Order: sequence, then structure tokens, then C-alpha cells
Amino acid sequence: MTPPRTQQIPVVVLAGFLGSGKTTLLNHLLHNRAGTRIGVIVNDFGSIEIDAMTVAGQVGSTVSLGNGCLCCAVDASELDTFLETLTRPSARLDVIVIEASGLAEPQELVRMLLASENPHIRYGGLVEVIDAAEFDGVRERHPELDRHLAVADLVVLNKTDRVGEADRERLRAVVAELSRPAAVIPAAYGRIDPELLFDPALRPDGEEKIRQLTFEDLLREEAGEEGCDGHGDHDGHLHAAYESVDFTSDVPLDPRRFIAFLDSRPEGLYRIKGFVDFGAGDRDNRYALHAVGRFLRFVPQPWARDEQRLTQLVLIGSGIDAEALREGLAACRAEPGPDAPDAERAMWGVLRYVQQEPDPEDVPAEV
Repeated sequence: MTPPRTQQIPVVVLAGFLGSGKTTLLNHLLHNRAGTRIGVIVNDFGSIEIDAMTVAGQVGSTVSLGNGCLCCAVDASELDTFLETLTRPSARLDVIVIEASGLAEPQELVRMLLASENPHIRYGGLVEVIDAAEFDGVRERHPELDRHLAVADLVVLNKTDRVGEADRERLRAVVAELSRPAAVIPAAYGRIDPELLFDPALRPDGEEKIRQLTFEDLLREEAGEEGCDGHGDHDGHLHAAYESVDFTSDVPLDPRRFIAFLDSRPEGLYRIKGFVDFGAGDRDNRYALHAVGRFLRFVPQPWARDEQRLTQLVLIGSGIDAEALREGLAACRAEPGPDAPDAERAMWGVLRYVQQEPDPEDVPAEV
């Protein structure tokens, strides 16, 4: 019997200038994790509820870097050490968030993650948080902010409650131009839908009934019934800031057409996830697809016996044309009856983005 494959843990980089609201956004994610186990690497305990962080740290789900800046590490080996701690099977995490220093160079963090030799992680995207009320002044004093926006996969235009409607639209247009083709999501108090960054974890019935305390428990207890951040129940309609498009096809996709579609994906399309059937291109495997911003990866996975062969994709973004995306994907369907040699040659475009899943034998045993 083939052993189960190891699920790679997405690692999300949360960056932004000092005071932009990174910690508020992180706390929002921790409050609204919906059963998802989040590991956190932060620069300084002091900016997040210290009691909650201390307790969570005791169960090995949090790593503190003291007052240092993660991007200033000499090489990726130090980051790998922290990631190794958080990716142990005993931690049972679903996603890892690195809250970068307000003075960090986010592109260096991304390079370190992509260079990591840890087979149990995958890049989950760079989220840049912007303070709408202070953006113009910060950009004037720190022109490097333009460079940070240029490498972002998702931009959260935070504190929009502090500016008028005209300024809000102007800022969104400026940020969208600087961060093109990233999605730009407006927010207040860091409240964005967690599903933009990670998928809700599915747990067997009863698994969460007996467990250790989590961030969510501790922070909810501190906040009481008022709400996750003391502002009451303002978390509704988060989905209004973005759109989700589903696509299913029982006809295999043509590799060349699909890669061309992905290479020209529109602005604002932040995430693509799901499985692709390339038919004669590879009859043995389906291809798990993870696309975050500019980052694209396929992972071949053997078809299960008697499994229905479908392409199933979800596309998430802001300001996207749902109908145009569906039409573009439909146009990627393969013509009937391609011969196998041509289909296999067409797979070369896909193979550029293929990453093998880690071998289960490389995963340390649970202790």
C-alpha cells in the first residue's frame, strides 16, 4: 500500500511599514482561524498580546526572533531552523505566518523561503500592509516602499476608515499601479477574510474537543463577547472585497493553452488552487496547482483507483472578471483525441513549474 503523501505547509510573509497594522491583522487571523492551526514567527513579543504568545510558545507553535530583523540573517539556515521546529508532525500546523519587522526588506524574506531546503513547506505569498492614512507621508520619507509593493502578491490597504471616500479611491488606484498585478484589498482594523491567505482546516469530528489552549481561546477570553478586537461584530461581509470563481471540467486541459492562460493571468487574481487533469499529457497523475500572486507551482499526484478524472479549480481575486476567467479556462480544454507523443511534448511547459511532494520517508516520526 502506498503511504500517504505529506501535506506541505504554506508559509505567508506579512510585511509592511511600522504602524501599518500588521499585528492587528495577525491578531484578526488568530481570532478567526476557524479551527486552522497557525504557527507564527514574529520579531518581537511585545507587539502581540504577550500572555497569549507566551502560553502558545510553550506548546511549540510560536518562535520569537527577539528584537532582530529576520531578513538580516546571514543566510537561510537560521530561518530553516525555525521552520523545522514549526513543521514537526507533533505541531500539526496548517499554515505558518512570518510577521516581518516594519523595516524589513520583504523580497529578501521571500528569497530565503524559496531557497529553503525544508521539504515540508511551500511559499504562501507576500502580503504587504499599507496604512491608508499615512501612505503619502511614508512613501515620501521611504521611497523604498514602492519596491516593496512591486514584489507583493496581495496588498491590504488598511485603516481605510481614517480617510474619506475620494482619498480612498485615489490611494487604491496608486497602490494598484505600484503593485501591479497584485490584488488590492481595502480593510479597517486589519479585518480581511482569512480564506484569502489559507483554507479552513477540516478536522475529524471531536478532534478539537480535547486539546491545548490556542491563540483563539486566549484572545477570545480576553476580548469577551464584544468581538475580536474590541470593535464589536464588524466582521461581516468581508467577502465583498474579493471574488471567488469555481471551474470544473470533465474534459482534460491542453497543457500549452493552460500555461498560456496562467502566464497571462489578469491583475487582481491572487490565488488559484485545485487539481488539473492533463489527459494524455500524463495519464498517471493529476496535478495539484498552487498559484499565489506571481508564484506558480504544480505537484503531480497519482490518480486514485476509480477516481473520477476532473479538473477542479478555485480562483480568488479582487476586481476580476469572473465570466472572462471561466471563458478563458473553458478555452483551455483539449481537442478530442490528441496523440500521446504530442501531448507529452506539450507538458514541458507544465514541467517548468513542477515540484515533487516530499517523500513520506523523509518526514520525522512523531514523538
